Amino acid sequence: MLVATVLGSGVAFLDSTVVNVALPTIGKDLHATIAELQWVVNAYTLTLAGMILLGGSLGDRYGRRRVFVIGVIWFAAASALCAVAADIQMLIAARALQGIGGALLTPGSLAIIQASFVREDRPRAVGAWSGLGGIAGAIGPFLGGWLVSTAGWRWVFLINLPLTAVVVAVAVRHVPETRDETEQGGFDVRGAVLAALALAGVTYALTEAPQPGASKPAVIVSAVLGVACAAGFVLTERERTRTGDPEAMMPLDVFASREFTAVNVVTFVVYGGMGVVFFLFVVALQVVAGFSPIAAGTALIPTTVLMLLLSSRAGALAQRIGPRIPMTAGLTVAGAGMVLMTRIGPHTSYVADVLPAVVVFALGLCAVVAPLTATVLATADVRHAGVASGVNNAVARAASLLFVAAIPPLAGLTGDVQAHPLVFLHGFRIAILIGATCLFLGAVLSGLTIRDDVLRAVPGRPEPECKVNCAVGAPPLEPGERKVLTVMTPAPPGSPGTPPNPGTRKHEA
Repeated sequence: MLVATVLGSGVAFLDSTVVNVALPTIGKDLHATIAELQWVVNAYTLTLAGMILLGGSLGDRYGRRRVFVIGVIWFAAASALCAVAADIQMLIAARALQGIGGALLTPGSLAIIQASFVREDRPRAVGAWSGLGGIAGAIGPFLGGWLVSTAGWRWVFLINLPLTAVVVAVAVRHVPETRDETEQGGFDVRGAVLAALALAGVTYALTEAPQPGASKPAVIVSAVLGVACAAGFVLTERERTRTGDPEAMMPLDVFASREFTAVNVVTFVVYGGMGVVFFLFVVALQVVAGFSPIAAGTALIPTTVLMLLLSSRAGALAQRIGPRIPMTAGLTVAGAGMVLMTRIGPHTSYVADVLPAVVVFALGLCAVVAPLTATVLATADVRHAGVASGVNNAVARAASLLFVAAIPPLAGLTGDVQAHPLVFLHGFRIAILIGATCLFLGAVLSGLTIRDDVLRAVPGRPEPECKVNCAVGAPPLEPGERKVLTVMTPAPPGSPGTPPNPGTRKHEA
C-alpha cells in the first residue's frame, strides 16, 4: 500500500518540481513570457485545486483504489500530451488536463492510508508517505535538470509514463478497496464547477493585473466572476450540508472541529509561501547566478537526504509529544532558511550561499509536513477520510496557486523579466521575503491553535481480532492473568433458560 500511494502521489509532486527547473528552457524554446510560464505552473494547480474535493468525494463513494488508479492513468495520458506540445498554449492546456488526473489520485493516496491502517500506525504511515513523497518532490529539480541538459525539456513529462505504469500494477494487485458505505446519490457538479470558476477567475485577475498592457476590463470582470463563484460555492455547500444532501462535495460539518479548521488555515498560509519558493528558487539560480539546469536541480539534493532521514521520525515525534511544538519550530526554521535564500546573486557560491539556505529550509520542512498531514487526518471522521484529505489538499493547492499568481507580479516579475538578471534578482528577493513572512505567520498560528494531544489515540472498547469461532481468537494468557472465556455448546433438548441462539448453551470459564 505504501509503495503504491507514495509513488502515485510522488509522481504528482515530482512533476511539479521537475517542470519548475525546465521553465527557463521552455520559455526560450516556445518564446513564452514570464506570465505564460506562470500559467504553465498555474494551469496544473488550478484544475488540481478546483477538482481535488470532487476527487476525494468520488473515492469515498465509488472506491478509493478505483478512483486512484483512474487518476494515475489520466495523469499519464496528459503527461504524454505535454511532451508533444507544439506551442505554449497547447502546453498550458495539457497541464490543465494533468491537474485533473492529480485531483483524482492525490486525495486517494492519503485516504487509502487513513482507511487501511489502524489509528496507532497512521502517524508513522503518514510520516513515511510525507517523507518519501517529499523526496519525490525534492529529487524532481535534480532529475529535471539532468533531463533538460541531456535529453530536452519534453522528457520531464515522458518520465512519468513508466512510473505511472508501476503504480497501476502495484495498486491493482496489493491495495485493498475501501469506500464510505453511507455515500449515496449523485455528484455535486454545481459545487465543482463553482469552485473551479472561482479559482480560475481570481487567478487570472491576480496574474494579469500587474502585466504590461493588461486589459483592465478583462481583469475586473475576471475578479468579480471569481469572487461571485466563490460565494456561490460556499452558499451551495452550506445549504447541502444543512439539508444532509449526500451530493455535497465539501460537507461543511468537517469544519466543526476547531483543530481541523485551524490546521487548514495554517496550511493555506504555509503552502502559499512555499509555493513562491518552489516556483522561483531554481529559476533564479539559472537566470541570476548562471547555474546550468542540472546544477540548479542538484542544489536541492540536501532536501532529499534530510526528508528521507527525518520525516518519518517527525511523524513519530509528533505522535509522542503532540504536533504543536514540531510545527511551530519547523516553520520558524524553514522561514529562516527562506530568508537565507535572498543571498543568491550574480556571483553566488553553492557552498557558501545556497547550501546553508537549503539545509536550514529542509530541516524546518521535515519537522512540519508529517505532523501537519497527520493532524488533518486525525481531526476528521474516518468515513470522511477522502473529503478531509481533499479539503486539505485543495487548501494547499489553492494557496500555492493564488500566491504564485499574485506575489511574483507584485514583486516586479512581469513581462520578459527573465531576460534581465538584475531586475529578476530584485523581484526575487522581495517575493522570497514575503514567502518567509508567511511561514513565520504559520508558526505563530500553529503555536496558538494546535493542541498537543490531537494525535493521541483515544482509548476505546477492545474488540477481538477474530470475530468467528476460531481457536486463536485470543492471545495466550500471561502468568497471573485471568480471563473470562464464553463458549457456546449444543444444548440438550428441554434445557432451562433462554440461550442466545436456539439449540445452544452458554458456559463461562
